[in-house]
Parts: sequence; structure tokens; C-alpha cells
Amino acid sequence: MSLPDPAPAVPTPPTRERRRRHSWGRVLIPVALILVWLAGASFGGPLFGKVDEVSSNDQTTYLPESADATRVQQLLGDFSDSEAIPAIVVFTSETELDKAEITAISDAVADTPSLEGIGDDVSPALPSEDGRAVQAFIPIESDAELADTVTALRADLRAAVPDGVTVHITGPAGFSADLVAGFAGIDGLLLGVALLAVLIILVLVYRSFLLPLVVLSTSLFALCVALLVVWWLAKFEILLLSGQTQGILFILVIGAATDYALLLVARFREELRVAQDKGAAVLAAWKGSFEPIVASGGTVIAGLLCLLLSDLKSNSTLGPVAAIGIAFAMLAALTLLPALLLLFGRAVFWPRRPRFEPETVEAEHGMRTTGLWARLAGLITRRPRVIWIVTTLVLLCGAAGVTQLNAVGVAQSDLVLGASDARDGQAALGEHFPGGSGSPAYVVVDEDRLQDAADVLLANDGVDGVTVTAADSPTGTAIVTADGITAVGPPGTPAPDPTTVDGRVLLQATLTDAADSDAAASTVRELRAELRSVDALVGGVTATAIDTDDASLHDRTLIIPVILAVILVILMLLLRSILAPVLLILTTVLSFATAMGVSAVVFNGVFAFPGADPAVPLFGFVFLVALGIDYNIFLMTRVREESQAHGTREGVLRGLSITGGVITSAGLVLAATFAALSVIPILFLVQLAFIVAFGVLLDTFVVRSLLVPALAYDIGRAIWWPSKLWRRGGD
Repeated sequence: MSLPDPAPAVPTPPTRERRRRHSWGRVLIPVALILVWLAGASFGGPLFGKVDEVSSNDQTTYLPESADATRVQQLLGDFSDSEAIPAIVVFTSETELDKAEITAISDAVADTPSLEGIGDDVSPALPSEDGRAVQAFIPIESDAELADTVTALRADLRAAVPDGVTVHITGPAGFSADLVAGFAGIDGLLLGVALLAVLIILVLVYRSFLLPLVVLSTSLFALCVALLVVWWLAKFEILLLSGQTQGILFILVIGAATDYALLLVARFREELRVAQDKGAAVLAAWKGSFEPIVASGGTVIAGLLCLLLSDLKSNSTLGPVAAIGIAFAMLAALTLLPALLLLFGRAVFWPRRPRFEPETVEAEHGMRTTGLWARLAGLITRRPRVIWIVTTLVLLCGAAGVTQLNAVGVAQSDLVLGASDARDGQAALGEHFPGGSGSPAYVVVDEDRLQDAADVLLANDGVDGVTVTAADSPTGTAIVTADGITAVGPPGTPAPDPTTVDGRVLLQATLTDAADSDAAASTVRELRAELRSVDALVGGVTATAIDTDDASLHDRTLIIPVILAVILVILMLLLRSILAPVLLILTTVLSFATAMGVSAVVFNGVFAFPGADPAVPLFGFVFLVALGIDYNIFLMTRVREESQAHGTREGVLRGLSITGGVITSAGLVLAATFAALSVIPILFLVQLAFIVAFGVLLDTFVVRSLLVPALAYDIGRAIWWPSKLWRRGGD
């Protein structure tokens, strides 16, 4: 006898206790995540005004250890107990200075050690041959607040000198003070402008009051925690920080975190149309956004970490600093933002809350049929080949301007835009004294080859005079001529012995041209070639600039191909294809070339910039290619998702119509944040701001909206070669 079939199991309705636990979990988990981020931000926020405590803008500290300028800089301390930064003070007058005026200037210079931060080894006031200028060398103590000390010194000297005498402070201390002043707005002005620009764009895009605040809170919390980690790493000297790196970190985190947030918010809004439960909508949005956000952030991090291959520490340390920022931007977008969205639900979009309308979504078949992106998709359907060919030709025309890019280095006096007392002082110095006064070329050579090295220096037309460090001399140096060492002092004064350290001596060659000029650079290159026979090292301000530029050129050649290879591999893994990633890389490189070409024309013809640092193309490439790939990933991951269900060509149209709005919004935000860098009056940052802002807009509105979709639509399913999606058949 067979037993009757058991009755089907009846689902047990959730008990009130289970519902209560589920409800509490929905509240406690997001609240816990928010509190964790709030705690991190509360520790990181106060560090915004303290970054200068752990940063340095000294160019020499960023050179590779093997560079001659670095080795000479390390040896300078062995020849002198002082680590002071020299300030060159130039006093000028329209008429010849009389004895009383020179005496007043000399007394003012002699009194400067009484000021805080001024060392005791102040040189006497030295009149020029034309009698209309006086110069003095005043040491600024290394632990002093450089900008404040230079400002106080300038004010004190201007008050002490006679009427009609102009005072300028130049040299290493003067230019460093200008840089410090230029970077002064990073903590406040830069961040404020960037956040305001992002807020305005978000309000216009979403026409909501709460959502922009939620997105900006995500970005700010990510920045605060990233700064907390970076600050302590710099404090323990694990990383090097500069004002330039700090500014890029701020902009990169705000821009990237906002981009990732926009992607998740767009997906959340989509899910709210088909899911009534906000928790289910957040979870679905998180799952749909996780892969593109992680892939996008991972690609940017991989590209930034390629900077570790750089010979310049300013580049190699930017890589991990910026990578840390991107990591926290991703983490905030995937943890803090979902928690905030879960708490607010549909109210976050108020007053334009998305409605629960599954019937409408089903009628649309998951694809928007109205609006700009639907019309653009229709245009691509009709003329795909014409669109991508014409777009490519236009971009190539723009890229032709890259031949006008002058990125071989700029003078130190041109680093700061706008008024510069150090620049004015350099011009006055060159008018009345040898241009290289106060910033000599340092030559370290074996003691028994001293005269041989001096003869090489004296024979060069770019050298005005040579001295050797001599501790026994009242001035600390002795003059070196073709006949040997000459004492500085009254006739008959015995010549002092040069200071010797490990069998080597230190020569100083005063250059006839300004230390940051092209002529001075040519002179130092000649001297290095000629002094190679005596095994001498040449350092100093000019040599540092040369080694920096040479290292930047080396980095460009090495790192750019490596970044392309790394990003190509990541795209292949993400899209499970070879052809699509190759085409995406090519379109991104073309976009970068066009951005650089247009920028070169604008820099030369509109802004009349004196040139560009060799690192500008490298940084522009890193940010444009790495961040430009973000939009490729946002678009093509959705295209692949739609292609699996509807075929490649239909998938391209669906992906474009669905992601077009979020990619455009993200591009506008990123362009606005990088454009904010232009409020800092530093040539490098202003140029980088224009290149990246223009390049991102070009990438957003042309490459990602026209070129890539039209090309993918024209190729069809072959774009997924050799994946299963290609072998499936049907376009």
C-alpha cells in the first residue's frame, strides 16, 4: 500500500520578531558604516591646515639618489655646518648710490640677524660696478617658516633703507617663498572652488537639494580619511608630500568619488522604478555598480602605481599618494553612499522622487525612447561609419597641434604666475651683477685636481669667477685664479687652505647668466662634459633643474607605454575580449593626443606661456588615460551586459542611451574639479588643469558619445572577439 503524497510545504510567514530584527538590521548597519566614516573624517579633517608640516617643495629632495645634483647636495653639509637657505637681497636705485646710502644699506643688512629665522653668517653689502645696486647674501634658517621670514625680512629692509632704494629678495629663499605663497590657497581656496563647482553641477543635473549634499559628503569623507592616512605616512617619512601632490590629491579624490557616486546613484534611480522596497533597490544598484566601480578605480590605481617606475621622487611618490586617494574614493562610494541611500530612500531625490512604475519600464523594454541620448542612438543606427570616420578625422586635426608643445622645461622664475618679487629681483640682479650671483654651480673634486677643475671653469665664457670653500677665510671662501688660490682681504693676506672633506674640495662657479636660464643650463652641461676627465661632480640650482628635466623626459618614455599595457590587460580581463580593449585604448590615446594638441595651441597663442615642464605631458597622460578609461568602462560594461540579452548592436544603443546621462554628468564634475586647480597660481597646475578639464570634456562629449558607440555598432559582435559573446552569432 502506497503512502499518500505529502502535502506541499506552506511557507512560514515571518514572525514579528524576525521582521523586527530585519528592520533593525537595515538601520544599524548603515548607521554603523556612517559612524565609522564620521570617526575617520573627524581625525582627518583637522589635518587640512597642517599638510605643510609634513611636506616639502625643495626640488633637490625629489631627485633620484644617483643624480649628480643630489650627490652634491648631500655633500654640501660636509663642507659647511649651516643648512640655511640663502636669500639674495638686491637693492637698486635709478641713480648712483652715494656713500651715505650705501652705509645705510650696509647697516640694515648687518642688523638682520636680530630678526627671527635669520642666521648669523650675513655677507657684507656688495656694491655693483655701475654704482646703482647693492647685493647681500642673508641665510634663512632651515627650521624657520620660510614665507613668513622672507616677508618679515623684506618689510624690515624696506623700512630701513633710504627713500628711492628698491628692495627685492630673490635666490633660492626668494623663489621658495614665492612657491609657498602660491600653494597657500590649496587648503581653503582650491577645495572651496572645487566643492562649489561640483555642488552647482549636481543641483543642475538632479534638480534636488539633498542628493548633492549626500554625494559631496561621500567625497569629503573619502578625502578626509585619505588625507589622514597620507599625512601620517608623510609624517613617518614613508611618503614625500609637496604642495603640487597635495593639490592633485584633493582634486582627484573629490572628482573620482563623485564620479563613482553618480554611477551608483543612477543605478539606484533605475532600480527604484521597478522595486518598491528601498533596500532591494540599494542592493541591486550596488551589485550592478560594483564591477564597473572596482574595475574603474582599479584601473586608475594601476595606472598611478606605474609612476613608481619614475626616477623623480615627486612622480614616484605621487603614484601611491593618489592611489590611496582613489582607494578611499571607491570605498566611500561602495559603503558610505549605499548606507546614506538606504537611510533616505526615495526622499534623497526630493522634490523629483522616482516613481514606482514597473509597467512603464516594461513597456520601454529597458531602453529610453525619448530624449537626447535616444536621438543620438538613432543617429548612430543610421550613419555609424560616417560618424566614427568624421570624428576620427576631426580628432586627428586637433592632435596635429601637439608638434607645437614646448615641454622641455621652464625657468624657476616662471613657475609662479602673476607678481613675483623673486622674479623682479632676479631681473635686477642680472642687470647690475653677474646673472648667476648667489646661485653658483657647485663643483666637488679631488683636492689634487683642484687647479685642473678651476682652469676648466675659468676657461668657460659662461663662468664669471671661481671660489673655493675655505673655513680659515673670514668670508668662508677664497678666490681661485689661473695662478692658484688668492686670499680675500688686504694685500699681503696669506692664502687660506681650502676645506677638505675625504680628500675633496668644494668649488663655486658664479655663472654669467641667471641660474634658471637656458644659457646657464647650456653652460652647466658643457662644464659637466669637460670636467668628466677630472672626475668632478657638478650640482647647484641649475644642475638640479637639468637633472629634473632629464629625469622627466626619461619617465615619459618609460612610463607611458607601461601604463597603456597595464590598462590594456585590465580591459581584456574585464570585457573578456581582445579587440574591444585594443580599440578602446586607441580611442583614448587619440583623445589624449587631441587634448595635448589643442592645449599646445592655446598655451602658445592665447596664454603666451613660456613653455611647460617635461612632466606636464606625463601627468596629463596619466590622468586623462586612466580617468578616460573610467568612461570606457562605464559605457562598455553596460553595453556588454545589454549585448548578452539583446545582441551587440542593440546592446550598444541601449548602453549609450542608459549611461549617456551619468557619463556626461561625471565628465562635467571631473572637468570642473580639475579646472579648479587653475586658482592656484602655479604654472604646472594651471596647465594640468586646462589639459585634463578639456580632455575630459572631449572624452565625454565626443569620444564616448560618438566615436566609441559608432565604431562598436559598425563592427558588431566581432568587437567581442574572441569571447563567447562573439562566437554566439547574431549582431
